[in-house]
Amino acid sequence: MHGIPITMKARGTSGCGCGCGDSPAKKLKKTTKGKGRHFLSAKEGAGMTAAGRKAYNKETGGNLKAPQPGGGKRRTSYCARSKGQMKMHNINCSKTPDKRICAARRRWKC
Repeated sequence: MHGIPITMKARGTSGCGCGCGDSPAKKLKKTTKGKGRHFLSAKEGAGMTAAGRKAYNKETGGNLKAPQPGGGKRRTSYCARSKGQMKMHNINCSKTPDKRICAARRRWKC
């Protein structure tokens, strides 16, 4: 009647992988303070801690690695991706250096 099938699931429960709430990273303890934290604060360089990467890999069977500031393909790829994110969100690190994306780019030496 309204053009919506009755069998349609509620938003965020589809398991579609589009970032609508089903991400394994969202299940991690989203904290930057205290024991067992999984993320670094922006002042520390943003990104995940070793414990956070380990927990994410265990949960997903993934293979997240630490930043590669010394150079290489992963660094080149990350720097290009994050530059696109900054451009998309109109972020200028010289004006707002405390943003997480700016801190992460400093940590990767982009």
